[in-house]
Amino acid sequence: MPILSNSPPLYWNTETDCEKSALNLGVSLQSHVQTHPITHIWLIGDLGTGKTTFVRYLLRSFGFMGKVKSPTYNLCEPYKIIIKNHPYDFHHFDLYRMNSSREWEEAGFKDILTNPGVCLIEWPEKANGTLPKPDLIYNLIYHSESSREVTISASSKHGSILLESLTTLKE
Repeated sequence: MPILSNSPPLYWNTETDCEKSALNLGVSLQSHVQTHPITHIWLIGDLGTGKTTFVRYLLRSFGFMGKVKSPTYNLCEPYKIIIKNHPYDFHHFDLYRMNSSREWEEAGFKDILTNPGVCLIEWPEKANGTLPKPDLIYNLIYHSESSREVTISASSKHGSILLESLTTLKE
């Protein structure tokens, strides 16, 4: 899959850094939802790198204050968020436990990806090329208990627009 642009690496040395990154993405998504109502974001990283924590903070950036749990066993957790006074679907997928791309298709989640909303997908490689191209890819690398390196890549024009509008954390 061709990458159109990359961010310089971000460093999450505290949970607050992760929260700020999620808030920045939330602001960017809110400002572009009317021109691009469907957004696919892949979260790539080993277990424990902060993918679900990032999703929790992203949902909070939209005002969702309920419990956000990892969808490891359900494959998908749906949420309703409000953007510019309109309800909007937000789906958090975790494909870690999938054994084949067929499971993804049989679960019926493919239709969700064509509906307006935000889809964040952890472990997208488990779907073996059956997912639509992501707009943004967050690559999270674990360095230590308190340190993550994050690179954001855009693989669509919409993703490039989102990436350009993100503000990065200052070192």
